[in-house]
Parts: sequence; C-alpha cells; structure tokens
Amino acid sequence: MSVPSHDPGPEQFQQFPSNRIIVIHPGSFYIRIGRASDLIPVKQLHCIARKRRPGGKIYRDPFVPPSVPKTKELIEELEECRLQISHTLQSCMQSNGARRYATPPQQIAAFNRRSLPETENDGEPWPQVQCEIVVGDLVLDIDPELPYNIHFPFRRGDFNLHSEVGGSISSVLNDLYSIWSSIIEYKLGIPLLELIKYRCVLLIPDIYSRSHLKYLTSLLLKDLGFGHCFLVQESVGATFGAGIGSACVVDIGDQKTAISCVEDGISHKTTRLRMDYGTGDVCQALSWMFHKSAFPYKNWNENVPRDVILMRNLYQDFCHVNLDVCGPQEKTFLVDHPGDVVNKYTLQVGDECIISPLSLFYTDLLKITGPKTTKIQNRQPSDAEDPFDAEFLRETGRKREAADPTTNESQQFEATNENQPATNPDDDIVVDTLEGGPADMVSLAPGQVLSLDAAILQSIDRCPSEELKRKMYSSILVVGGGVKVHGLNLWLQNRLALQIPYTYKTEQLEIVTSPKDIDPASTVWKGAAVMSCLESAIELWINQSEWNRYGLKILRERAPFIW
Repeated sequence: MSVPSHDPGPEQFQQFPSNRIIVIHPGSFYIRIGRASDLIPVKQLHCIARKRRPGGKIYRDPFVPPSVPKTKELIEELEECRLQISHTLQSCMQSNGARRYATPPQQIAAFNRRSLPETENDGEPWPQVQCEIVVGDLVLDIDPELPYNIHFPFRRGDFNLHSEVGGSISSVLNDLYSIWSSIIEYKLGIPLLELIKYRCVLLIPDIYSRSHLKYLTSLLLKDLGFGHCFLVQESVGATFGAGIGSACVVDIGDQKTAISCVEDGISHKTTRLRMDYGTGDVCQALSWMFHKSAFPYKNWNENVPRDVILMRNLYQDFCHVNLDVCGPQEKTFLVDHPGDVVNKYTLQVGDECIISPLSLFYTDLLKITGPKTTKIQNRQPSDAEDPFDAEFLRETGRKREAADPTTNESQQFEATNENQPATNPDDDIVVDTLEGGPADMVSLAPGQVLSLDAAILQSIDRCPSEELKRKMYSSILVVGGGVKVHGLNLWLQNRLALQIPYTYKTEQLEIVTSPKDIDPASTVWKGAAVMSCLESAIELWINQSEWNRYGLKILRERAPFIW
C-alpha cells in the first residue's frame, strides 16, 4: 500500500491559524508547551507524582543527576581537575592587565564556618495534597513524607527506561500523556475534546530512535487526539528560532549536550553527537566545591527536591565566566522550605563560580555524576510497518559494478523481493556505506567523553564537504539553558579560535548565543512555532486517518528530516 502524495484539500490552501497550533518541546528537566502564536511557552518541570498504592514499591526519580559514591580515587580525580582549571585561571589576565589570583578554599571555608543563619520569618506549612496525580512545578509542593512516587519521563535527552516501577515504555508514554494533557488543559485552557481542531508540532532529539518516534506520533494523534501533527529535530528548530539558514548547533540542556550541523533545514546525520552531560551535572560539581568550602546550609541534601532547586538557583545567580571577578565575594540566599522557618544565609564564594561552568571544557570534573558516553546516530532496525525503508533498499539495492570493477561480490546485493516493482538495472540505489551495523545509537569510545570545544570540532570535521566545514566554522549557534552563564560564549570562542584547522580560519568565527533577544532555552521552541506557520509546512502535516492507515510509512515520507 503506497502512501499517496499530499493533496492539499481546499481547507489546506488557507494558512492554518497559529493560535490553534500547539508546539511541545519536552526536555529531561523542563517541558515547554505553548500556542505557535504565543511569545513565550509555558515552562513546567517535566515530571509527575503518582500516589503510591498501600504496600506499593517506592520510586523517586532525582531532580538532578545523582552523584556517585566519592571513593578516594574519584576525589583525587576531581581535585586534580579542579586545580588544573584553577591554575589555568591564574595564568589569565584581567582586562586591566593585572594577573588573576585564586583564594584558597581553606580561607573561604574559615569564613563560611562562622556564618550562621538569620531567621527571616516563620514560613508556610506544606500545602494539603489529596490528588492521585500531581504534575509539573506543583510536584515541589508535596511533603516528602507523603506516599507519592516521582517520575521524570525523559532522562539524558531520551526516554527514561529502567527496570524499576514506572520504567517501562508504556509507563513512560502514560506519564507523558498525563503531563502534556494536564498542561494543555489547565495552563493553556484547551479542553482535550477540542484537540481534534488543533495541530501539534513536537520537537524530537537529533539522535532519535525510530520506534520512539512511532510511539510519540501515536500519543499525539491517537491518545491526545490532535487533528494533525509533525515532528521536528531540535537542531533544525534552533536554526529557525535564530533566523539562521545554516549553523553548527550546540544545545546545552540539563542532562545532555547535543551538537549537529544543520544546512538549510536538514541536520547532517554524520555530524550528530550527544554527550551525557549538561547543567544538572555542572550543578553537582558546584555543590561539591561549595561543600569543600564549608557550605553554611549544613542540611543541604541532593535527595530533597527543594534543596536541588536551591542549588540550581545558586548556579544561575552566582556562576559566570568573568575573569575580572577575582577574590572572595560575599553572597546571600534564602532557604524557604514549607513546614520550616525561612532562613537567610551569608556565603563567601571564590573561583568555584567560574570553575563549575568551565567543567564543560574540563569534563573530568563531571565524573561526580558517574561515567559518561558520547553517542552518534547509527543504522536502525527495520519496522514491519514500513517494509520498504532504507534497510530494504540497502539489502536489495544494486550497486553499479562499473563504478569500481574491483568491487567484491559480497558488496553486490541482488534484488530478491518479487513484489518489488521492476527497476532498470542501471538505476543506481545509493547505499549508505558510512554506517555500521544495526543499532539505534553507538558510543564513540566507551568512557571517552568529549569536552564542549572538542565535540564541536569533531562534529564539524564529520561534515561531508570542505565548503560545508568552512560554513559551519563561521556560524556556531549555542542554545539551551546551559548557555545562560555570562561569559561562557567568549571562553568557547577563544578555545575554538586556537584549535580551528588553518585551512578553515574564516574572517569571522562567530558564536551566536541569544539571537533576537530570545531566552536561549526557548530558541528551539520558538523555531518550531515559526516553522509551523510557514507556507511550506502545509505538506508536512500528518492527519489521524493517514496515521491509522499507513503508520510509520507516512512518517518516513513526510518527515522534514532524512529518515
């Protein structure tokens, strides 16, 4: 059954109203959902709390990548990496020409040990929670003593699958349905029964699993009941959000950093990299250094959600890469947990506020959250719903002998499928020889994790042509919540400028971070909203009846990316 070419009916010649297009950008920590006509999306924690049945198993996903046990070896490695960054900073100059100096952690610790909390007021009690299910930011209002399990359906930029309670693919999809439908209904004010009149654009990771995309499309069209949908890769969304035709897109998220070279709306498959680190891991490095310097809030605990949010806020408010800030700085913060008094603490900080964001370049410091990998997109297993996919072509395609008379026999595949339409033997079917064996994703080298600058160089180096490499070096777009650290882009620019191969040194190595004054964490969302309103998007939409009839085949034929 072949998929019909898209025949826009009379109603599709008109532009679909942007206030009836919902754009969903799911992340490992936050989710952003809004109408394509909105200036900014609704942002909520991408999590759900479910009331535990009496005697049920306890399961709570952490609000930050958990730190691993601090063995003697690990502490030595972390300390060595911290000192390496500290020495690099000491060799830098301030803008007035003075040399930088570091304040020893012992001196800062002496101050922090004497720092006592001041009580501001009595605080509020924990809110009363009776619901079976709590979604998004409200999960923070649940007293940890209450019998709720907490689930984040995404982890490290992909489905959070595990062997514990709630870790199956059906549980993850069920959680996604509950979170997304709740935000659409209560935050956007759209009754679920109305969704048949709405369309949806879903942002997906650059390195994806086809089977996951199949589940997600069914979730949108069958379960949530949208009239139409299409899927867009995050890096492509970023270029549309920034208004740039082509760029090497660097997306620093909470638990993953993804890099991909995008040219005119297409992400080049070979250039996609995903590293298992992000802002969450950097926050754990900051927490470790704060505690080395006698962090005055002694009860801080990474297993308490509100403590984690506090540390994330300290990272956002205190961390920077500004070499002119030198010596100890005094900062204050409030600890305001329900059921307790509100305390104000005074904290002295030193270079740990610069060292922690620089762990993106010195990744040994991120071992605090365990070993990491770097993933690349690889060949994927076939699905019975789509028998004529690339795998079929690969297995049955005919490679022309004349191109290389020395081709050995094992490389010439005979067409064996009798149902296949007769083809001219001279018609070449391109067989992608770059890829390895069938697998969803492959790690580059186990245990080897690329730093941010090395990963950008590696990604650009995988571009198929010299001209494209040159284009990418002159246009590097950095998006995601992790880039909001003041001065990080300049440090990255300086690191890259020293390492770019001589032949590609362009007039201008440009790093764009917050284009058009958009919050860099929302650039990707904004781009998908822009895309959905373009005239060319008309042929991307998949409707319910097409999905029910053709399944995965229609996704391959309509997807705005190479399947």
